[in-house]
Amino acid sequence: MTSTKPRVQRLIGSSREKGASLMRSPLSKDLSSEYGFGTISVRKGDTVIVTRGDYEGHEGKISSVVPSRLKITIEGISTKKQDGTTKPVFISTSKVKVTKLELSDKRRKNFLEESSRSKKSK
Repeated sequence: MTSTKPRVQRLIGSSREKGASLMRSPLSKDLSSEYGFGTISVRKGDTVIVTRGDYEGHEGKISSVVPSRLKITIEGISTKKQDGTTKPVFISTSKVKVTKLELSDKRRKNFLEESSRSKKSK
C-alpha cells in the first residue's frame, strides 16, 4: 500500500460488497419521498447533478461507474488534455445527487416498487 491514510488503506483491500456500499449517492427530495430511501447505489444511465466541487451544478447521465476507484464519470464533464484530446473527469459519488433513476433493469425496478410499497403501508 502506498497511502498513509488509514481510511484509504481500508478501502484498497475492501471486498466487492463493501465497495458497492460505498458507491451510493443521495436521492433528490422528490425521489426520496417517492421511494422512501435517502441514498441508492448509482448505476450507468442514472441522471445526477453535481452538488460540490469544481463541476458544481452540472447535470448529466452517468456514463460509467468505476468501482475500483470508487468514482463515476458523467456525460458532458470532461477535461482537455495538452495534446487536444478530451478525457472524462472522475467524480466521487458523495459529490452528486441522483435526480432520475434508470429503471430498465427489472430487478432494480421490482426492488424499488416493493420497498416503496412496504414503507408506505407502515
